[in-house]
Amino acid sequence: MINTRMPVVGTPISAVSSDDVLDLLDNRPLDRGTVVAFCNVHSVMTARRDPAVAAALSCADVAAPDGMPVVWGLRAMGLPSQTRVDGPTFLRQALEHGVARGWSHYFYGSTEDTLERLLKSVKESLPDVEIAGVFSPPFGPPTEEDIHRATSLIRDSGADLVWVGLGMPKQELWMQRIQPLLPGVALLGVGAAFDFVAGTIQRAPYWMQATGLEWVYRLLQEPRRLWRRYLYNNPAFLVLLAKDIASNRLRREPLVP
Repeated sequence: MINTRMPVVGTPISAVSSDDVLDLLDNRPLDRGTVVAFCNVHSVMTARRDPAVAAALSCADVAAPDGMPVVWGLRAMGLPSQTRVDGPTFLRQALEHGVARGWSHYFYGSTEDTLERLLKSVKESLPDVEIAGVFSPPFGPPTEEDIHRATSLIRDSGADLVWVGLGMPKQELWMQRIQPLLPGVALLGVGAAFDFVAGTIQRAPYWMQATGLEWVYRLLQEPRRLWRRYLYNNPAFLVLLAKDIASNRLRREPLVP
C-alpha cells in the first residue's frame, strides 16, 4: 500500500494512512534517507508550474494527502476510504509513537522564538520525548555551506527524524537535496506545523479541517501573505480536478452506440 500512488491534478499522491507512514518510519532503510512530503492544493499546483518541485515530490518516499481537496481527488479516482494524513496531526502522532521506540527528533526551520515555544509545548505534552536538536536556518535559498552545516548538525545530533518547517516548496527541495547525505534519517516536511504546535498560529476548528475549509481560516489570519495562493490555486485546482474526474469516468464507462 505504501508504494501505491494516484495522480491528483498531475501529481502522484500516495494512497497511505497515518499508520502506513508510521510503519515506514519504523522500518526505514539505513543506507539512505527517507523523505515524507505532505501535499495540499498549494503543493500540487506548485508542482504543475515548477518541474523541480514536481521531481522532488515524485522522488519522495511518500507524498501524503495533507489537504482535504487532495483526499477528495484520491477518493474520486477510486479510493473511497482514503483518509487525510496532515503534517500537524502526524507530527504529534509520531512524537507520541516514537517515545517507546527511543526516537530522537530534530526540528529544522522557522524562527528561534517559534522553536523555543514549540519545544516547550512538546515537552509539556510529552515529557519523555527525546529532542536531538533545533536549528533556525538563514532566510533564502540554501547555499552549499548551509547544506554542509545542516548535514553536520543533524549527523552529530544522532537524530532519527528531522521535522522540516521551511514552507513549501523550499522544504521539499531542501529534503531532496540533503537526503543522500543522511542515511538512516527520516526527513518530514510539515510546513506550518511548527507554528501550530508552538501556538504562534491558531489552527482552524476541526469542522473546518474536515470540510476542506481550513484555507478560509488561514486566509483570514494572514490575508496579505496568502491571498494570491488561495484565491488563485483553489479555484484552478477544483477546475482541473473536475476535468480529471470526468476523464476518468469516460475511460471507465463503456461507449453507448
